Amino acid sequence: MPSTSTQNYPIFSLKRFQISLPNQLKIVLMFALAVVALGGNWPVMKLGLEHISPLWFAAVRFVMGCVCLFSLQAITGKVKLPTRKDLPIVASVGLVQMMMFTALGAIAMLSVSAGRSAVLGYTTPLWVTPIALFVLRERFSTMQIAGTVIGFVGVLILLNPATMDWRDTAVLQGNALLLFCSLCWALCILHLRHHKGDSNAYQLAPWQMLLASACLIPLAYYFEGSFTGDFSATFWWVMLYMGPFATAFSFVAINAASKHLSSASMSNAMLGVPVTGLLASTVFIGETLTLSLALGGAVILGGIMCVSLAGRGASGRQKC
Repeated sequence: MPSTSTQNYPIFSLKRFQISLPNQLKIVLMFALAVVALGGNWPVMKLGLEHISPLWFAAVRFVMGCVCLFSLQAITGKVKLPTRKDLPIVASVGLVQMMMFTALGAIAMLSVSAGRSAVLGYTTPLWVTPIALFVLRERFSTMQIAGTVIGFVGVLILLNPATMDWRDTAVLQGNALLLFCSLCWALCILHLRHHKGDSNAYQLAPWQMLLASACLIPLAYYFEGSFTGDFSATFWWVMLYMGPFATAFSFVAINAASKHLSSASMSNAMLGVPVTGLLASTVFIGETLTLSLALGGAVILGGIMCVSLAGRGASGRQKC
């Protein structure tokens, strides 16, 4: 009968599409908000460092992020103890990507502008290629190597004596620390590429933040003394932004998006972080967007995009 035969038509696949579309859109919007949050992280950090010292700043950030993620996992029944196979990943991300990158980056920002910090801090993909090429003997396409070279040309534009006072030791050290932070993140990425654990990134994140916090608190006390936060209204606004929003929410949103978007799309979209950081620093805290900073940043991002696009092409050929 006509009334029953319609049940075999593909109308239900259309219905499923209509139901899944809002969910997909929700994930994309969450990811976009996370990119904006991470970009805004840089000028907010700069503002926060006027109310708390760098190491205590990093410690409070990860304590709050850790509490938020553990609470979320407890409510949803997703708390999972790391396995022995997970421990190297917990140590790598917790100590290198989280603790070192954030703590040293905060110290560097005492003498480096937020916009410049955002750009130099996200040169990580440029370090991955030469390390993997010369140390791990991985193969790369001509475009990937060219993109890396282009990116480092952008770094040289930012560091040339005409745009940066090389006589200022604090500024030199700050810029060097940011590049070192980016290198540390690259080493962490390469470690994660070659070591697989039993748990996913979301399950391990609060444990990594807990490890970072457990190390940062005694380090902050040893180097900076008793807690230095001034508990002003600005201090609390900054910490609420950095802990729950820029750390916990951003991690959850990016982790969710990674399950639905390709790695190449993720890599290119993450270029929005330094761009947002650069623009937000100019608009909200009044930093000057100089020609050299804009040009150097554009060249660096162009190089990273070349590396990302070439990587997508290589992975596509390997699958064929």
